[in-house]
Parts: sequence; structure tokens; C-alpha cells
Amino acid sequence: MPAAACVPRCRCSIVSREEPVLKKSLIIAAAVAPVVIVSAIAQQSAIKRTPLQTVDFPPGFNVVSAIAEIAPGNCAGRHTHPGVESSYVMEGALVLKIEGKPDQTLKAGESFQIPPNAPHDACTVPGQVFKVLANYIVEKGKPLASPAP
Repeated sequence: MPAAACVPRCRCSIVSREEPVLKKSLIIAAAVAPVVIVSAIAQQSAIKRTPLQTVDFPPGFNVVSAIAEIAPGNCAGRHTHPGVESSYVMEGALVLKIEGKPDQTLKAGESFQIPPNAPHDACTVPGQVFKVLANYIVEKGKPLASPAP
């Protein structure tokens, strides 16, 4: 009987040593997860895209029309599109940064185009929002935008 009584104690002892490690891991995960999630949301929330319509044309492509808005003091975040972007500035002003080209400041009433797969960013001019009517011509099945390094 003494040997049998020892086995549960040994198991309990082993489990109790593992429990603090498991508890520490869960506490760390619980502390880190919100930071990662909030960071991801913050990066994605700088730009607000409101889809207006999608047209299946030309064959193998979609034309997506959307309103894109960025609040003062923010940038869209460096990204690419798998096709051409052609946009019209409806409100405010922006600084357009296309890799390999000088920065451009655009204001309401002006338009711009971005070549396919060109890494770019758009930032507000200090103190202003900007709102553009954007048209994206992308291959079917590809995402509208992807983060760029």
C-alpha cells in the first residue's frame, strides 16, 4: 500500500510543477495577444475603404470602385495593388508616395494613377482629411491590396 500511495503523490508533484509553467504561458499569451490584435487593427484602420461597386470587366478582371478616406495625421500604410489604381481627390489633400518617384501633393479636384504592384503610401496633409474616389482594375481572385515591405 505505501508504494501505491506514493504514485499519486508523484503524479501530483509532476503536475504541480507543470501547472506553474502552463499558467505562466497562458498569462503571457493573454497579455501579448491584445497588443498584437490592437497593433493589427491600428495598422488596418488608418484607411477606410467603402466599396461602391464591382464590375466583371474586362474578361479575367474586376473593376472595383470605392471611396477611400484617411483621418488627419495618418497614412494609409505602404501597400500594393495587383492592378492599376486610378483615383480622384474629392476632399482635402494628400501626399502620394510611390516607390521610385518623387512625392506628390494632391488636392481636391486632382487625379492620380498608380501602376500595378507599385509599393506606395498616401498620407494626409497636416490638419486635413482626405477622401478619394478610387477605381482599381485587378485580376479576378487577387486581393484588392496587400501590405508592402
